[in-house]
Amino acid sequence: MKLRESNIQKLQEGIYDVLIVGSGINGAVSAAALSGKGARVALIDQRDFAGFTSQQSSNLAWGGIKYLESREYSLVRKLCLSRNHLIRHYPSRVQEIRFFSTIDKGFRFHPLFLWAGTWVYWLFGNGFTKTPRFFFKRTIQREEPVVKTESAAGGFEYSDAYLHDNDSRFVFQFVHSAMDRGCIAANYMESLGARREGSIWVAHARDVMNGQEMKIRAKVLINAAGPFVDQHNVLTGEQTEHHHAFSKGIHLIVPQLTAHKRIMTFFADDGRLFFVIPMGMRTCIGTTDTRVESPFTEVTDEDRQFVLDNINKRLNLNRPLTCADIIAERCGVRPLVIKAQADDKIEDWLQLSRKHAIDVHRAKAHLSIFGGKLTDCINVGDEVSDIVAQLGVALPHRGYQWYGEPHSSVREEYLHQAKLMNLDSYTSPESIESLSSRLWRRYDRQAFELLAEIREDPRQAEVLIKGTDYIRCEIRLAKHQEMIIKLEDFLRRRSKIALVLRHEEIRKAEGLLEACEILFGDQARQKFDEYFQEQLTQGRGAMAEVA
Repeated sequence: MKLRESNIQKLQEGIYDVLIVGSGINGAVSAAALSGKGARVALIDQRDFAGFTSQQSSNLAWGGIKYLESREYSLVRKLCLSRNHLIRHYPSRVQEIRFFSTIDKGFRFHPLFLWAGTWVYWLFGNGFTKTPRFFFKRTIQREEPVVKTESAAGGFEYSDAYLHDNDSRFVFQFVHSAMDRGCIAANYMESLGARREGSIWVAHARDVMNGQEMKIRAKVLINAAGPFVDQHNVLTGEQTEHHHAFSKGIHLIVPQLTAHKRIMTFFADDGRLFFVIPMGMRTCIGTTDTRVESPFTEVTDEDRQFVLDNINKRLNLNRPLTCADIIAERCGVRPLVIKAQADDKIEDWLQLSRKHAIDVHRAKAHLSIFGGKLTDCINVGDEVSDIVAQLGVALPHRGYQWYGEPHSSVREEYLHQAKLMNLDSYTSPESIESLSSRLWRRYDRQAFELLAEIREDPRQAEVLIKGTDYIRCEIRLAKHQEMIIKLEDFLRRRSKIALVLRHEEIRKAEGLLEACEILFGDQARQKFDEYFQEQLTQGRGAMAEVA
């Protein structure tokens, strides 16, 4: 926790070029881009980094093929190129994956027509991915026998991309790279509003953990509070052209439904794309699309039944999935950009896209970022940097490439060292990925530090938390560099343990308390009990709702 304490002290010192409120994907890439280009940046969030919307996605970096139907061709083109950019610059974290789609008889479009659409999609992406293909029912039966084909008219396959790890980890890596380049960031630091004093913004902030209040000063204020953008603009007196509407989406994580590393897609009963996404030894299924008025949502019994009914109707399973098969749940809102006063004019809710918009009040040097998605994140970072430069903030390294994994030569050197020390011999038998590959994907340059620790003490390569892949030196690294304040920060966001293990399995996991001792020292038992008490309370609430 020393890093956070140090950063909180620094937040009160001097005047920053930019203060960013919110550390979801929009805030994280803004911080990474501006810090890399030489601005003095502060970043705060009232929760953990990526602790709200950005931890509830489908883990996909896709070009938005569904927007072809609404004829948003320029958006599809932009998202496809953005997806390509992510695959190219994050080869270990964002990877191409095939989407295996089955179309039922009587659907509003013939499979051949949709297959032709995948070629248009492929061309919009400059042919960067593997080519689409069409197949008949017998091919579906042969290649993916888990799919029911009684009512199938045919299908097709095309490529998009997915995050190999999880969304919140991907977002945090932008925060971490921003801190590496001088950004002063603090989680659990709430903005209580800000006012303009002359040429400076003075933000009133509160440390959520102890109630301490402070002032943070900056030349430019960026509101990247995700679904809370409108709420924060009220606190600062900002009026904007756009605002947010909310759509709730949920996913259920269940035991692995197919061993094939592909995403199966269908059209759900409501006409929306429905995914079956691989998560190692688990499968993620969903999603729903329900208009809601508040960012605060939860999974309802109706939501669960919708997802379970859709998957049971479309897959040949040994027995139908029930609520007892649910290992974990994800539930969040999509912040959708609409023009102010446009709510009553929305005719087709499901056709609203995930495009982003940035409203700028130039006289007050204030930016509000609306909407957006993981796929387009690099564009958001560059766009924000250009606007901030136009507002008079000097960016001495304007052409610096602030994103991407290290040069391939760095990775080759890491793999060479890992091979020389026979690192992969330490890979857990239960792991589906070699240790050398996983450490690079999660830590890139920092993985050299882990190699050094393992060379000095081979016990550091031992799996610490049984039933997971996490080794002892990873927990030590997380303690010093990943600003973990609560056990949930580690289990749910820095890792995806809470997404792939049942609550009771986590609580009983051998080594978890030792991990807490590494992360929290004398507060280990308190943090342990706090997490499981909160989960118990949430679980009782969900059970009461189902009842």
